[in-house]
Amino acid sequence: MIDGISQRLLDQTHPLRIHLLGVAGSGMSGIAALLLEMGHDVSGSDRVTSGEIERLQGLGLKFSSPHSAAAVSGVDAVVYSSAIKPDNVALVEARRIEVPCLRRAECLSAILHTRKGVLVAGTHGKTTTSAMCAHVLNNAGAAVSHYVGAEIPVLGANAHWDEGSEYLVAEGDESDGTLDLYRPAYAVVLNIEEEHLDYYKGLQQIVGVFRTLLEQTSGKAIYCREDSTAYELCSQYEGGLSYGWSDADYTAVDVAEGRGVIAFTVLRRGEEMGRVELGIPGRHNVLNALAAIALADDLQLDFSCVTRALSSFAGAKRRFESVYLSPRFHVIDDYGHHPTEITATLQTARSLEPNRIVALFQPHRYSRTELLAAEFGKALQGADLVFVTGIYAASENPIDGVSGMTILEAVEQHGSTKCVYHEDLSTVHHIVGNALKAGDLLLTLGAGNIHEAGKRISADLQLVDLLKGEFAESDIEIKLYESMRRHTTMLVGGPAQFWIEPRTFSAFAGAVNFFKERGVPVRVVGRGSNLLVRDGGIRGAVIHPSKGEFGELGVRGNLLTAGAGVRFKKVASFAEDAGLGDFAWMEGIPGNVGGGLRMNAGAMGWETFDQVVSVTFLDQDGEIRTRTREEIEAQYRSVPELHQSYALSAVFRGEPSSGDEIREKMVESKSHRRQSQPLAASAGCIFKNPDGIGAGKLIDEMGLKGRSVGMAEVSHEHGNFIVNRGKADAEDVLQLIEEIRLEAKDQRGINLETEIQIVGEDRAVF
Repeated sequence: MIDGISQRLLDQTHPLRIHLLGVAGSGMSGIAALLLEMGHDVSGSDRVTSGEIERLQGLGLKFSSPHSAAAVSGVDAVVYSSAIKPDNVALVEARRIEVPCLRRAECLSAILHTRKGVLVAGTHGKTTTSAMCAHVLNNAGAAVSHYVGAEIPVLGANAHWDEGSEYLVAEGDESDGTLDLYRPAYAVVLNIEEEHLDYYKGLQQIVGVFRTLLEQTSGKAIYCREDSTAYELCSQYEGGLSYGWSDADYTAVDVAEGRGVIAFTVLRRGEEMGRVELGIPGRHNVLNALAAIALADDLQLDFSCVTRALSSFAGAKRRFESVYLSPRFHVIDDYGHHPTEITATLQTARSLEPNRIVALFQPHRYSRTELLAAEFGKALQGADLVFVTGIYAASENPIDGVSGMTILEAVEQHGSTKCVYHEDLSTVHHIVGNALKAGDLLLTLGAGNIHEAGKRISADLQLVDLLKGEFAESDIEIKLYESMRRHTTMLVGGPAQFWIEPRTFSAFAGAVNFFKERGVPVRVVGRGSNLLVRDGGIRGAVIHPSKGEFGELGVRGNLLTAGAGVRFKKVASFAEDAGLGDFAWMEGIPGNVGGGLRMNAGAMGWETFDQVVSVTFLDQDGEIRTRTREEIEAQYRSVPELHQSYALSAVFRGEPSSGDEIREKMVESKSHRRQSQPLAASAGCIFKNPDGIGAGKLIDEMGLKGRSVGMAEVSHEHGNFIVNRGKADAEDVLQLIEEIRLEAKDQRGINLETEIQIVGEDRAVF
């Protein structure tokens, strides 16, 4: 059947109508590109689209989504990927109307047989090696078409058909036993390991498929001497060409690794051919290059052309791909999802000499995770810190007891590398990005969509590096995705996209202006005592002025100067030591000066602006200004001018007082706070007092003390406080707030307004 299809594919006078199911996948999109460039009428369907689909549409692809029975009407053949289920509506219809249906490998083999095929096979390393072979042949004078399992920048696309080509270099997939379909001129065997055990019963069955491939190879087998199984099998065949570190036809000696490059000398049966410098790092890529060199040499291509091609080879997408690089961070993405691949990738990463390697690994398939858990645990010891997500299932059903935790347990069992498990791929970048330190190399690993997390982190790291570059190291601290649980008194809330801690007024102003110029929202947070952050966190920059100039305190006469980051409690204590009265009430205020100024915080009959002499602030135009109390409008729990401006420091007035008098008032303030406020984590008063009754008294009268949602509970001590009894979520608190508001409306006809600030996103959007 395949030979007949090959002949029909070459008949350009009668182009075929072919429909591809799962056309957006990397393997199927390559098939589409080849068929389109061969001159056939190609359509395709998938449940999703992609950038590659847009490129193919430019070549003539007719794309539809989702799959439909109508899409296969009138076609000459249907090609489907391994991801397509037997009950797919289009596949069912094609078989009903007796349209020939081919697996992807069957179609590829038919295309391969129209040329002298070079099939690159192995359980890992196929994409890089096949791309390298195609690039070398192209640049050394051999007319070649190619089919590779990823986007290859130096080749222009993952697949290309050259009508005048003599050779077709293709990546052969062994995962479903279809290697036995191919009859190439050259078979390049990289390795043979226990893999895809959801399909195979064991290593011997895998070896059997490779044996059939070799038996059907008309020319030579090129194989890696360093893989024991490949050597044992391939060395049985006459005319084989081996490559490796020693005792092989082609060997590499005098290997020199640098930062991002690697050089070596090639020996052919002990005689020097010349020096090669690879454009990609890693000793495993030296072996891949030797395979390409052996192929090119057997085709009698000029070695100097081969070396030039190898020096310009930049690798494949998702094969040790540098996603972001700066003096402070390096983010690399790699498709590696097998222990051997991961070991090699981590070794290559180590050769770049980072301070730490932080690995983010998405396991691929439940069966692989279960069967190779121990090997994964050993391989990941090559990292300094490992994060593991939930399993990318592909087409598999879950296996009881198998999850990302399986990998974590294996890592902990086989070494001392710290490992963290986070199931949710949509938020894992938050905990990874927050853990990064200057000098780290972040490596995303896996065959699924883990690269998306690396790209998100990289985009935000770019802004971090740009901002950091504008200040001295000591002037500002910047972190990604800092948990707001650590910075609110309620101890709830998602992360801040950018967490900024300036230590000088000028750094504060610079950070605010930096983000505003780029359209990034800015919020200033103090101790977080009157703040409820939603679980999705705060998009944009959260600036926390607490150290350096913001933490300064000083007294001159009866005037006390305090930075915006100073806690009210500390102001009260400092004033006591200086013999200044009128500050004792501040002892009972949980927040910082900056937040207190913004909302005109108060207690025990006092308000912040009762004592303010002047405020220094950053205005809306990015200018630092100082205004006197008379120039500032202060309202009950609100200072409108400071809603758009940012307080930096303030001068307060006190009256000299005796130590005994001050201590007496301090004791009174502490006692009042302890008697009236709960000790458990809270955000302070939740609601403003309505007319005629305190909010706490109202809630008490309605019998709502002790009501709870999850771990959020109305305080037994004070009805206007909601406390966190454990690991409450913001969603719990918000639901409880809404229940209280509904009860007040239903029972008393009162509309309760919240006093706390509620900010952030309900779900992760960054």
